[in-house]
Amino acid sequence: MTDKMVGAKIVAIRFQPIGKVYHFDASKVADIKIGDYVLVSTSRGKELGEVVSFVTNRPEIHEEGVKAIERLATAQEMVMRRIWQERELEMLINCRDQAAKLGLRGVKFAKAEFSYDGSRLTFLYSVEGDESVDLKELRKQLRKIHRKSRIEMRQVGPRDVAKLYRGMGACGMEERCCSKFLTEFSPVSIRMAKAQGVSLNPQEITGLCGRLRCCLLFEYEDYIEARKHLPKRNKRVVTPRGEGKVVDVLPLKDAVVVQFEDERKIEFSRDEIEPYTELQALKDKVNQPCDNHQEENVRARKDEGPL
Repeated sequence: MTDKMVGAKIVAIRFQPIGKVYHFDASKVADIKIGDYVLVSTSRGKELGEVVSFVTNRPEIHEEGVKAIERLATAQEMVMRRIWQERELEMLINCRDQAAKLGLRGVKFAKAEFSYDGSRLTFLYSVEGDESVDLKELRKQLRKIHRKSRIEMRQVGPRDVAKLYRGMGACGMEERCCSKFLTEFSPVSIRMAKAQGVSLNPQEITGLCGRLRCCLLFEYEDYIEARKHLPKRNKRVVTPRGEGKVVDVLPLKDAVVVQFEDERKIEFSRDEIEPYTELQALKDKVNQPCDNHQEENVRARKDEGPL
């Protein structure tokens, strides 16, 4: 980071309510505060975004990616932004109608987004599988309907589509995690479900997006750390009730369920159990007879008599 960047005032800006944050230099804007809307230049043109935080962890910022904020948004620009947003649903319906007339299959249009001044209209869509879809004719028809804006098509993934659709989560939350607070999606694997003892039934581990649920990631590291200190299933252990076999592991309770020969199953905390193999090895070592060399040394000491 250069000396110029060290003295800069860096803020995080978000362009969508629950969207990814981007860093900008606010040094030239006086009295800027959280909640202010500002005008910035991006790779897609001018954008209007909201200041959501001041950045204090500066080493994580790469200076080449930080642009300066142009200025605070005016009241007129905020009104324009609201007016264009109210037209987005209308344009999305028009887009779907034109796509149906053109016979487009395997493509789902999820949202229409106007830039704050209406100069750009972006349609977010997803496709089934890995097939590519030619949208040139659709873009051409949409230009005839709305000539004042530049028409763009942007493909997004199934998780992004589910985020846009919102709705109740499978756990009972009024709003799914992706729509409520997740700003970025992290990879989720079936291994995470197995580590947490979650049923591998597709209906139970799959979200509306058709992918593994994001919540499988939330407690995964806690489960992994807890399991390091607990015996695995089918391991034999010694408990206050006797010797048995581990049939279930309860990482978040720091406990295991042990089954005895009479089929009883009892839950024990980690402090109440000992590994059977280690205890058996210790007993064998204590009861192990001296080898020939040790026996000779013992006899030699006896023959020498007391000192």
